[in-house]
Amino acid sequence: MTRTIAQKRADFRALHEQGCFVIPNPWDTGSARFLEGLGFKALATTSSGFAWSQGQADGAMSREHILAHLRELVEATDLPVNADFENGFAADAQGVAASVSLAIEMGVAGLSIEDSTGNAADPLFPVDVAVERMRAARKAIDASGADVLLVGRAENFFAGRPDLDDAVARLKAYANAGADCLYAPGIKTREQIAAVVAAAAGRPVNLLVGAPSELTMKDIAELGVRRVSVGGALARAAWGGFIRAARTLADGRFDGFADAAPGAELNAFFKPFAD
Repeated sequence: MTRTIAQKRADFRALHEQGCFVIPNPWDTGSARFLEGLGFKALATTSSGFAWSQGQADGAMSREHILAHLRELVEATDLPVNADFENGFAADAQGVAASVSLAIEMGVAGLSIEDSTGNAADPLFPVDVAVERMRAARKAIDASGADVLLVGRAENFFAGRPDLDDAVARLKAYANAGADCLYAPGIKTREQIAAVVAAAAGRPVNLLVGAPSELTMKDIAELGVRRVSVGGALARAAWGGFIRAARTLADGRFDGFADAAPGAELNAFFKPFAD
């Protein structure tokens, strides 16, 4: 690796200043390096993709496992890495600040904090609590002296509370609390996207596109979105290929290997990374 952590962070912030870019989500060293080889300018982790690779459900990984994963990906690539840092692995603001400080030490260029509780009966933190948690993350970043980008996430559409007005109000509050970039995963329509971009008032907006969409990158850019992530979609695509091949094998057939990547091609790509 040739770029320093400081350079990666500066590059990452510059990407958010204009235009619209794709920030794909690898789940391990190999997928991160392959995406870098395709010319992407930054990467973002996926809590779901990493959890599945460890035989766990999304949200079940410990903070220690996530921190180690962040370090692994940061060290695997010259690209800036944005951390899917879930809800900060803490219920209170003080705990969020401690978690954020540890994530910064891993070398990430950005990190997101969700307002989800993990409790299906009461899935979102009250706005005042969520704002306090966002402020704590902001203060932790500022105290570190590191130029880490803070992403505020309103989880309404993922948490079974698809209230656009509430999501917009939350995002505005998170911006006021110090979020640099705003994100409401689960919004899909032009009207929803436009409402979030308007609420951001010039701050960059991240849009999740995890399934086939009628919107093109050109459409998304024209709506004012600054970056597009895919969450666990690449990991799900990989799992889809694996599951299809494994099921045909269980049936005594081998045709599930028809679309497998050639081993020689993979070896040729990864050979330069050999220690």
